[in-house]
Amino acid sequence: MLPYSEEHAQFRDTVRRFVEREVAPHHARWESEGAVDRDLWRKAGDAGLLLTNIPADYGGGDGDFLTSVIMIEEFMRGVFSGPGFRLHSDIVAPYILHLGTEEQKRSILPRMASGETIGAVAMTEPGAGSDLASIRTIARREGNELVVSGQKTFITNGGLADLIVVACKTDPAAGAKGVSLVLVEADRPGFSRGKNLEKIGMKAQDTSELFFDEVRVPASNLLGTEGKGFAHLMTELPRERLLVGIVAVSVMEAALCWTLDHVHERKAFGRPLIEFQNTRFVLAEVKTKVTVARTFLDDCVLRLMRGELDVATAAMAKWWLSDLECEVVDACLQMFGGYGYMREYPIARAYEDARVHRIYAGSNEIMKELVARSL
Repeated sequence: MLPYSEEHAQFRDTVRRFVEREVAPHHARWESEGAVDRDLWRKAGDAGLLLTNIPADYGGGDGDFLTSVIMIEEFMRGVFSGPGFRLHSDIVAPYILHLGTEEQKRSILPRMASGETIGAVAMTEPGAGSDLASIRTIARREGNELVVSGQKTFITNGGLADLIVVACKTDPAAGAKGVSLVLVEADRPGFSRGKNLEKIGMKAQDTSELFFDEVRVPASNLLGTEGKGFAHLMTELPRERLLVGIVAVSVMEAALCWTLDHVHERKAFGRPLIEFQNTRFVLAEVKTKVTVARTFLDDCVLRLMRGELDVATAAMAKWWLSDLECEVVDACLQMFGGYGYMREYPIARAYEDARVHRIYAGSNEIMKELVARSL
């Protein structure tokens, strides 16, 4: 069991009210537009829902990782995947907190906590996905500046981001040892965005291509140690992969609830679906799988909170839970019959969204390789 407190329960109530008031009424429109309203970020900042586990000294909520778990669970109850708060708060902000200079932290993190500055991470390129050592975006040094040139794709928050953590080659000849992380502000000359990419699912999430055409930034925009970018990414990626696992389990639990409600109400041949043996057996299997998944996930969350979540365990969580999510959501959708294929039902949107979880944060094939290396 995770160590939730009364403060966590109050925070959950705050998140649930925010979702009901500010997200649920607008999400369908955001799906058609391909992005959420920018003022949602300010509202989330005002409500204390951004950077919830960043120290208060830097404008954060000073909470623990359970606040992130709660945020994911409450948003996934309605499959509201549009707001890219998790990447902003649980991936970009920790990069800056753990790697940034004191000046960078005090300048950037408070603006991220308020929603004034939206963050993104740019790693993937058209020719380099899970193989980050093969990236071609470069950042060459010219005096006191770094000049960034290259292209990134599939960037979450790419359409709205004000600040991007860009994985670059500062020494192209050095392979993985030549990768560095550079902070690029979106108002720099030479930076541009492609249109939001059309996706199978997560339709309200602004995912786009980013272009860097001789973008000049101060050398002080280097994040962490030059040439250590690959190591920095590897240090932070277990957290990102666990976030995928939390989403997967939250969606599975929600899907089971929706399906139980449906099979008790829906009738076939004059009987509720729940009275048919096949329905009961399928849902018995789903319930068992979801229960086991939650137990494993909670153990991983506790490990992270103790600073003990290793690369292999995070990889196991990411691939197994996201694979299981697709299996469970598909089984639940089948219980809805034709209604399960209609996007007005959350099970249909969950089905669309789930597939990418096996791909991003490192494909599941790469996750298995990481596990195999630990054997």
